Amino acid sequence: MPPASPQPSALRLTDAESGHLHVLAGTAPIGSGTHRRDVRPSILTLLDRLPQTAGFVISAIFEVLAWNDLAAALMEDFAALAPRDRNLARRAFLGPPRPDAALYGVSDLAEFRHHVVIELRVVHARYPSDPAVTGLVEELLDGSPEFARLWERRDIQATPMLTKTFRHPAVGEITVDCDSLTLADRDQHLVLYTAPPGSRDSEALALLNVLGPEGVRASGPL
Repeated sequence: MPPASPQPSALRLTDAESGHLHVLAGTAPIGSGTHRRDVRPSILTLLDRLPQTAGFVISAIFEVLAWNDLAAALMEDFAALAPRDRNLARRAFLGPPRPDAALYGVSDLAEFRHHVVIELRVVHARYPSDPAVTGLVEELLDGSPEFARLWERRDIQATPMLTKTFRHPAVGEITVDCDSLTLADRDQHLVLYTAPPGSRDSEALALLNVLGPEGVRASGPL
């Protein structure tokens, strides 16, 4: 009897490398058909109770599903956008709904694009019959030469994004610490942006918390 093949964990692979290995072997876990967009009520409550923290939930294909007021003030008033325009992958590669707006002026756009492609490759294998997943990948391949180039590279590991700098119309440059928590039961992520207490960036977040999305919108386009 031939020896059993080594498991990905025995090879000491990262989650991304393990997922890619399963994709190559044709053993990637298959989702229930479509990725979930409903956010747990407890997570919605948590978003509203986070102090001085910009928080939002994204789906498996980078749709912003839920957010708190500070996230809307820092990034975009998501409530004013159609659901299609809340997709961060589409925005990163195909541009925002308004031609005069950048991707929130982020400092790590190239790294974020790289991360998006790696994640979408695994999700595409996990939900092969989900039209939202396959349709988004096809749209990005057709509409973005940069996405097509990165997709062909077949990278399996992105550089972790531990900090991010936004160029904000109301408070100028603001650097935040980035944490992404996996909500495994729904294949979603809770993303949290914070700043060290007492820092200039923490004060900027506090100001945005007071302004809210409406006050930021009055200050000019993002």
